[in-house]
Amino acid sequence: MVAVPPPRTQVCVFCGSKLGHHHQWAAVAADVGRFIAQQGWGLVFGAGRWGLMGTVAQAAIEEEGHVVGIIPRYLTETEPVLHGISDLQIVETMIERKIRMMEQSEAFLILPGGIGTLEELFEVWTGGQTRAHQKPIVLANLDGYYDGLLAFMAQVSEAGFLHPGSMDRILVAQDFPSVCRLLKERLDPPSLLS
Repeated sequence: MVAVPPPRTQVCVFCGSKLGHHHQWAAVAADVGRFIAQQGWGLVFGAGRWGLMGTVAQAAIEEEGHVVGIIPRYLTETEPVLHGISDLQIVETMIERKIRMMEQSEAFLILPGGIGTLEELFEVWTGGQTRAHQKPIVLANLDGYYDGLLAFMAQVSEAGFLHPGSMDRILVAQDFPSVCRLLKERLDPPSLLS
């Protein structure tokens, strides 16, 4: 069997390895996975089978999308890897995992999640601020999930601990249609010839 190269455009999705208490978030996660595959984009994620993370990837796989899963070796002992991944990459550390995820993606989408998801959000946000990358970061503020975080970051800015424009580096989507629109605007900009 000939290896199929990954799509030119890949979206990294950071989200919970749990489903959370709001079941509609799992439905949105599945919609996101399908949407990414339907655009012909690849999905980069943490390789796990559980939670919103597994839901996004399973939906992309069912749409015959290209799915890259990146996971540290030690986590494979406690978090089952999702079957059907196009490209499973086993790394040694969480730091290596994040580096690969960032290198192999053209955009980042953050769905609801816990401390791991927050850490990944701040990693890519800091990368944008320090000009390590200029890739879009879309924060899916579903049902106001990130309202408290955004309010706190506004407070951090008002206290003088953020560079001007730092808050503008995050594109906030309040629902699934907004997620789709923001990703398409950043990844499929209209041609100057059309």
